[in-house]
Amino acid sequence: MTELNYKDLALDWIDAWNKRDIDKIMDHYVDDVEFYSPTVIQRWNIPEGRIIGKEKLRQHFLKGFEVAPQLHFEFVSVLVEDSSVTITYKRENDQLVADYIVLDKAGKAKLVKAYYK
Repeated sequence: MTELNYKDLALDWIDAWNKRDIDKIMDHYVDDVEFYSPTVIQRWNIPEGRIIGKEKLRQHFLKGFEVAPQLHFEFVSVLVEDSSVTITYKRENDQLVADYIVLDKAGKAKLVKAYYK
């Protein structure tokens, strides 16, 4: 993938979130995705903040829609390194977020680590 493709991928993902299109969001992940985020700790009381599997991740995201009904992402940047990207974006509450994502050959996320400022 070229850098332009990575940016398009990031913009498509953000657009899916802003439309609350859970199926389109989930299309960006492999079935056995490994996802780390402080929101996992907060929502599910999982100390290591890790979810494994697309269906569990879907439930996590659906819960996110519930707890943040005004959720909106604004693209900031995408940083590319080999088969991984870091997407930075700003949330509706002005919180800056960076998602470090390792992609498979099809461009789907297999490992995600979310960082919040």
